[in-house]
Amino acid sequence: MSVETVRAFFAAHAPDIAIVELDASTATVEMAAKGHGVAPAQIAKTLSLRIKDRTFLIVTAGDARLNNRKVKDVLGGKPRMLGQDEVVALTGHPVGGVCPFGLATPLPVYCDVSLKEFDEVVPAAGSTNSALRISPERLATLVNAEWVDVCDRA
Repeated sequence: MSVETVRAFFAAHAPDIAIVELDASTATVEMAAKGHGVAPAQIAKTLSLRIKDRTFLIVTAGDARLNNRKVKDVLGGKPRMLGQDEVVALTGHPVGGVCPFGLATPLPVYCDVSLKEFDEVVPAAGSTNSALRISPERLATLVNAEWVDVCDRA
């Protein structure tokens, strides 16, 4: 179960961070914001993408949208979203629970600067009803993410 791989990741790297599991699904930004009592923008959504032969994750504010021109300028090509089966195979997490922690396959992680607006963000934690609270800086440090500016805010 992928929430278990996320638990193991935090046990090894940040044992002070707790995973919160809700009874209801938090698979969409809106559902997660409601479930965790935060603004949709404060949900840190993780996008699984490919450019040519490179697969990677981008973590963005919940209300941010990829800007293809910015992505091309920063990462060298037009991004393509991965299909559901590919997401599960590469990350070990189901769509709606994807996060940069406890990945099945090591993948490069980028954090969009849209996250920096917040003291605390709420990314998923490996299932469609789990999440955690973390500062954007600590999130980026824990997953060795590179900060990029590839999104526009809604």
